[in-house]
Formats: sequence, structure tokens, C-alpha cells
Amino acid sequence: MFIALYLYQAAAYNAFLRITQKSAQPNNTDMNPFKSKYLRYGLLLPLSASLLIGCGNSEENKEGNITDGLFGKKELPQASTDSVFVKQYISKQPEFKEFNDLMFHFYGDRDYKLAWFRENELVPQTQKFLEVIDKSEQEGLDPQNYKVVDLEKMIQQYKQLEPQDSSRLALQQEIDVALTASYFNYASDFYRGRANPQLNASDAQWDVKRNKIKLHKALQTILKERESTYPYYEFEALHTGYTRLREKLQEYRELESRGGWPKVELGNRKKLEQGDTAQAVIALRKRLNPSQTFAATDPKMKTYDAQLVAQVKKFQMLNGLKEDGVVGGNTLKQLNVPVEDRIRQIMINMERWRWIPKRLVPKKLDQKYIWVNIPEYKLYIYEDPNNDPEAERQYKKTMEMRVIVGKTLNSTPIFSDKLEYVVMAPYWNVPNSIVAKEMKPKLVNNPGWLASQNMEVVTKDKTPQSVSPYSIDWANVSEDNFNYRIRQKPGPKNSLGMIKFLFPNEYAVYLHDTPADALFSQTNRDFSHGCVRVQYPVKLADYLLEGMPEWNEQTIKQTMTSGEETWVTLPKQVQVYLVYFTSWVDDNGDIHFREDIYGHDKKLENDYFG
Repeated sequence: MFIALYLYQAAAYNAFLRITQKSAQPNNTDMNPFKSKYLRYGLLLPLSASLLIGCGNSEENKEGNITDGLFGKKELPQASTDSVFVKQYISKQPEFKEFNDLMFHFYGDRDYKLAWFRENELVPQTQKFLEVIDKSEQEGLDPQNYKVVDLEKMIQQYKQLEPQDSSRLALQQEIDVALTASYFNYASDFYRGRANPQLNASDAQWDVKRNKIKLHKALQTILKERESTYPYYEFEALHTGYTRLREKLQEYRELESRGGWPKVELGNRKKLEQGDTAQAVIALRKRLNPSQTFAATDPKMKTYDAQLVAQVKKFQMLNGLKEDGVVGGNTLKQLNVPVEDRIRQIMINMERWRWIPKRLVPKKLDQKYIWVNIPEYKLYIYEDPNNDPEAERQYKKTMEMRVIVGKTLNSTPIFSDKLEYVVMAPYWNVPNSIVAKEMKPKLVNNPGWLASQNMEVVTKDKTPQSVSPYSIDWANVSEDNFNYRIRQKPGPKNSLGMIKFLFPNEYAVYLHDTPADALFSQTNRDFSHGCVRVQYPVKLADYLLEGMPEWNEQTIKQTMTSGEETWVTLPKQVQVYLVYFTSWVDDNGDIHFREDIYGHDKKLENDYFG
């Protein structure tokens, strides 16, 4: 009887605490009205007296709830915690300290009621979460990072306590706060990423809009206290690109457990071509078919036949190599990358997916996006067929083309922005860096060289005035002191080609045409000064200007060749992503790998695994 009385008083105490808690700041415990023992007792004593009046008519049920008393049949109020306990608990665990604000947001929103208990029993999501932590290796994460406290031991202790045990309430509170902090610890890595791409921004230049998921809201979804179109309630990832890589990670780990794949060694040969017979062919078969067994004594297995050539060509395609079916050079190098290295490559590209925003296209924009994957040298356009920003979208690929990206010394930056303008017959305003580093030696000896390139010097005014190149002391020009602008006039020799696509950004990078179309036939296409040259500019312009009746393929071509710069503002801005993925899985389920052309993989690998 007295235990029940004690429990009821404690519940009343917590209920009153929640009311007064809102006026108290988490970091200012002096404002807590329950610091006074007299106030606490003053609240509890009247409750005790009320209960004693009707104590002869009350009894305890199996859950420890007070029933059939003075107030009729009653259940204990939902147990709660308080800001002081939350602050003290997470301060004891360094891994939890960074989630201080999230903890107070989450519990403050719920008036500090416990989240993981219903009627003194743990909710089913608890076991699901514990399983997620145990299996987090499947996400490329380390389960031990999320077992800061022994949740399973605490829960087992709780289950062993009798409902009437007074220590049960204290343990219940501790378990609830520990589960919440552990969730934030895990979900922060899973949804936002373990590494911070901004730490090495000067090198990696990862300026893609980050995933700003509100983890305390996600937890409310998991606990079925709010609805969401995102799969938080399943502890699931936000992007298909991530889940596809995750499946391949498991496949490659299984392959690793079986010993991986053999190394292909050509011996004195420089290459293998169709029809060749060599011992190395057997190793090649095993490398491309690691789950199959081959009879090494069968003479046919040593012949590089047409079927194996087809497999090599597919391997070359999946690795961004020249598809000639010849084994040697870069093809041999990629064949002999160990499975352990490929596993790490998959994991760091899964990490990059965690950085991508959950909503790929903001509501106010046209429901399509341009995706340029720099190491792949490709541009894709994905579109929501329903054009519904409120629905859970499944974007479909509607266009793809080859691109040319920046050279290593002029690497294309990684960022996202909004495409606003299509400019036909554009001027090319030459960056001062190119003037100082590349044009200056020519102009010192021959200022007339500009005219031969259809270029001119103008002032930087809103209405530029022509300046004679012979009036400039080119020998003393530098990137910082050149106060004019060199621009190339519209025309077939213009370095931007006949059209450009602008999404104004701090990097002065955009998509554009090029007169050097032959470069698109190259396998590796890192030739630009940082901008992205597109293979089919007219097709891209026609697609973007769809819905504007005055523009079609014919009018676009006419305007491009008019010699007069023409700007067209898109009716709705289009999201653009310039990203860096060296591994991904296509719609057919095949995994691709690419060279780390800018060295970003290496930097991220050191951060992720370091």
C-alpha cells in the first residue's frame, strides 16, 4: 500500500515539474522551483492526505496502478524526466555531449514525458533500434560507436524488477534518456554522415547543400508520434543511391570472406587479346566470375574466347575504361584492385550520399534536377513525372550526356545551386587568372593576338567601353592588378561555344557548349578550366525551355548563330548538383567504379577511417 502511495506521489511530482519546467532554462538550475525541499513536501503532503482518506477502498493491480480509490479507477500518469537529469546524464558521456541541444528539443517538445515507454513497458521500436545498432556494420558503420552504454543490460535489469519496486522508476528514466541519446548518436552518423565535408573545404570544395534533417522530429516519427513521408520509422536511408551501394557492400564483404578474387598476372605478356592462350586467362575467368569454379586442366579455359572478351568489355564499361576487350594497361590495373579497397571505396561513397539533402528539389523549384557526376564525366536529368512537390517522389531519368570537367589543377568544384538563365551567343569573359597565367606571355610580344582570337579589351563598367590592347603594359599585368576585362565575342570560335547555362555562384562555374566537340570521344574528359562543357547543348536548352512557346530547337539554333548575346530567364529555376561519386550502382544493378581524379577519395578515406 505504501509503495503504491509513494509511486503516486512521485508521478504527481513529475507532473507538476513538467508544468514549471518550461519557465526554467536547461542550463540554469537555479530557476528550478523544486530545489526547495519545503516546496516539494508542500506539494506531496496534501496528496498523501487525500490518498489516505480513501486508502481502505483501493487496491493495486499487476501494473502497480491505483484503482477503485477515492477518485475512481485511475492509471498512473505517464512517467517523466526533467531537464536537470537529462543534462547531468549526457554530461557523463563525452559521446553524448554534442547532442545536448537535440536532447532538450526532443524532451522539451514532449514536456519531458518518457518516450520509449507505454504503460511502463518498452515500446516495440526499442528492440528494432537495438537490432539496427547491432547491424550498423551493414551501413558501413561500427556498431561499437553506438554502444556507449550497455542498453541491453539496463533493459534486462528493468525487466527483472517487480512492478512495485521503487527503483524501477529511476531505472526507467535512465533507460529512456540513454535510448534517446544513443539514437541521436547513431542517427547523426547515419543521416548526416560521420565525416564533415566542410573541414577540408579548401581542398574538397564540397559545397553541396547539406542534409538538414531534424533528428528530434525523426525520432518522433519512429515513435509514431508524428507522420512523415520519409522512412524514418523503418530506420531507413533517404536515397536509392545509398541503398543500392549498401546491397553491394554486403556482396563484396561476402566475397572478401571467401578470399576475394585472384590477381591477374600476364608474366612476359604486355596484354591479352581475343584468341590468345595463356595461363593468365584462367585467373581472368576467376576474377570476372568469382562465384564460379573452373577446371584448370581444361585446355579451353586457357583460351581468351569471345564470351570472355564480352565480359572484359562490360568490366571496362563499368570502370570507365576504353571498351576494346584488351587486357593490359589500365584494364589490368583495375582488375587487380583488391576487394578490400573496393569495399572502402563503396563505404566512402555511401558517406557522400548521407550528405545529400533529403529533398533533392525544393518545393518552389521545377520538379527536376540536373546531376553532374564529375569522375564519371556525365550529366543526367531526373524529373518527377507527377510534378508534385508534396508527394514522395520517384524521379525518373529523362536525359543523359557526356561532359568535360576541369583539369586537376583547375578542378571543377563540388556544389549545388539553381539554374536561372540560358544565354545564347554568349560573350566569354576571361578570368584574370587565365589572363595572367596563359595569355600574358603572348600579349607581351603581340597585343594584336587578341584580335586573331575574336577577343577585345573593355572596361568593367555596366556599359563596357573598348580599350586598345596596345595601351596596356602587359609585362606588369597580374591577376590582382588587371583592371580591365578581356572578353571573346560571340561566334563559332568562342570558348563557350554558342550557348551557356547559368546558375550564378561564387566559383564562376557553369554549363556551356564548346567548339572542341572531338574531346567528347575521349574516355577521360578532364580538359576544362573548371566549367562543365556539355555534349548536347541544343538538346539541353530545348528541354529547359519547354513550355515557352517562343522557343524550340529551330529558334534556339537561329539565336545561337545570330552573333547577338541573348539571355532567357527560366520560368522556374532548376536545381543543379555538381557531385563527386567514384562508385555507384546503376538501374540494372551493376556497380561502377571510377578513378579518384582529384584525390578527394583519399582525403575522405583518411577522415572516415582515421
